[in-house]
Amino acid sequence: MSHTTYTGTPVELAAADDSGRHTLRRGLRGTVVTMTSDHAAMVDATRPTLTVVIPVRNDAVALRRCLKALSWQALPADEVVVVDNGSTDDTVEVARQFGARVVAEPTPGIPAASATGYDSARGDLIARLDADSLPHPRWVERVHESFAFHPDISAVTGGAYFFDGPRALRGLAVIAYLDSYFLLMYAALGHFPLFGSNCAFRRSVWLEVRDEVHRFDPMVHDDIDLSVHIGPVRRIRYDRLLRLGISMRPLTHPSGIRLRFRRALHTLDLHWPEQFPWLRWGRKINARLRKPVHRRGGRASRSR
Repeated sequence: MSHTTYTGTPVELAAADDSGRHTLRRGLRGTVVTMTSDHAAMVDATRPTLTVVIPVRNDAVALRRCLKALSWQALPADEVVVVDNGSTDDTVEVARQFGARVVAEPTPGIPAASATGYDSARGDLIARLDADSLPHPRWVERVHESFAFHPDISAVTGGAYFFDGPRALRGLAVIAYLDSYFLLMYAALGHFPLFGSNCAFRRSVWLEVRDEVHRFDPMVHDDIDLSVHIGPVRRIRYDRLLRLGISMRPLTHPSGIRLRFRRALHTLDLHWPEQFPWLRWGRKINARLRKPVHRRGGRASRSR
């Protein structure tokens, strides 16, 4: 059995030249990725298929970096779908260069582009990245593990770190931007929200909620909207090991931060009063109380 060991940060793993050759330099902050020549043969034949969906508009440079990182996955995705939302740059050419299937969505806005990508996905699992997401080499594998280890979940999401911007501010930005998002939305929804730059869900679940999401409202925060319709009875799990790099671009101007808050409030308002937080918490508690009790070692425990 031959082994090849790759090390590098997600940015470095994506630092390939135009011919597709990759140059790997420094270590991945303590993480070493070892791939074996017969890795695919060891994967269970019953493993669900997985499609990665990336909605994008005029972001060819970031998309190239993301697709390069996806090309170095220890366990590759079965399909990558890039949804072109009316790009006028080289977005489509970059996507095709890396073998992605390009789907056009002329209706402007992330909600429409994301929903079109989910509709087009052929995999049993649908994973979502943004163009400026940088998945580490075992990201796809970790998505599979999350669903395999927790077969009762409908969706999984994870956190992120900033790979660019002032180093002294990156940790504080994660707390102010990401941690506050998870905390506030958990209180409002009764469960963890999906983080659109880093999440996955079952295709069967998408087919159940696809007609409920507000795909044609460009002011909708599509991550929150989809979270509302998947939960609170279905389970969304937060996996602390499912992390990746994202750009600090959204935080570089106050208008970008204000826009995200406006979209979040607008999305919640669309679902109120039927989806007031205390009503969702009540439905979640009732659903858990109705779950069957399992016996483990003579002790009763409810499935989580």
